[in-house]
Amino acid sequence: MTPGELAGVLGEPPAPEGTWEREARYVSAAALRRRVPPEELASLVRALPGVDSVEVRADGLLRIAVGVPGALVVEVGPVDLPEPAWPDFPRTWDNPGFVVRYAHARACAVRRWAGELGVSEAGFRPELLDDPCHRRVLRVLAELPGRLGGRQPGWESYLLRLALAYHDAHERAPAVPVGDEEPGPVHTARVRLAQAVRMVLPGPERL
Repeated sequence: MTPGELAGVLGEPPAPEGTWEREARYVSAAALRRRVPPEELASLVRALPGVDSVEVRADGLLRIAVGVPGALVVEVGPVDLPEPAWPDFPRTWDNPGFVVRYAHARACAVRRWAGELGVSEAGFRPELLDDPCHRRVLRVLAELPGRLGGRQPGWESYLLRLALAYHDAHERAPAVPVGDEEPGPVHTARVRLAQAVRMVLPGPERL
């Protein structure tokens, strides 16, 4: 279940809620904005495959839990964002421009390494993006549809949060085989996530 699929029923993309560490949840005010009974809209959302549960909150908002949050990466395409006016130097972790550009370069490198190490591009299984590090990346990516349609998207802080989450995933749960490890479906899934990050973050292919 993806934000786009939910938006097809809700009429607008939902907003991610919580950390997604244990459960991937979205919140939607679509029923209030469309002036339809919340339970009526909730029943339509419950019928969607991939939705685990839908709760109607006391304030009329819908809280939606999805079973496979990794599915959202299939909807992430190239994003044409104006790169913030961050300086190129110093190239340290204190410079948000370096943090973002380095994350983009790392995601590009993953794509190259995957080809060299025989990681298949076919057979993407989104349920394998279940490591806590990857769930944090997915949580930030889930904000993208709403920010793209918002008047004040706050790109600088968003790009930095995505970059930091991706650096953590890149280091703690590598996308490509390490040592004698054979390439498998989990690597295919992680490489696909890296591609999604690469399409959102600005930066060069190499630093």
